[in-house]
Amino acid sequence: MRDNVKSGALTEVTFFILLALYQARHGYAIMQFVEEKTNGRLMIGAGSLYGALDSLSKKRWITVHDDSDVRKKEYIITNEGKRVAERELIRIQSLACIAEDIIGG
Repeated sequence: MRDNVKSGALTEVTFFILLALYQARHGYAIMQFVEEKTNGRLMIGAGSLYGALDSLSKKRWITVHDDSDVRKKEYIITNEGKRVAERELIRIQSLACIAEDIIGG
C-alpha cells in the first residue's frame, strides 16, 4: 500500500477497505462492498486484499473481529482506523471544494 503518511492521503482502495469495515466483514464481502460501492470501477484481487488487510492490521487501523471460521476471518475497523478514515474524508472534501472553486462548480 502506498498511503502517504506524511500528507495523510490514503489510496482509494485503502479508504474503501476502511469504509467497508465499519461493519464486520470477511475478505470476499470486502471485495464485494468495494466493487458495489464503486459500480465496478475498483475491483480488488484476493492477493492484494489480504496484503492490504495485513498492512492495515499492523497499523492497528483494523482488527480481527471473528476468526472462529478459519476460511472466513472477519475484520472490523478500530477507533484509530475511524480517525484515519474521517481525516481522509475531510481531505477529500477540501480537495473537492478547491476544485469546485477553480472549475466553477
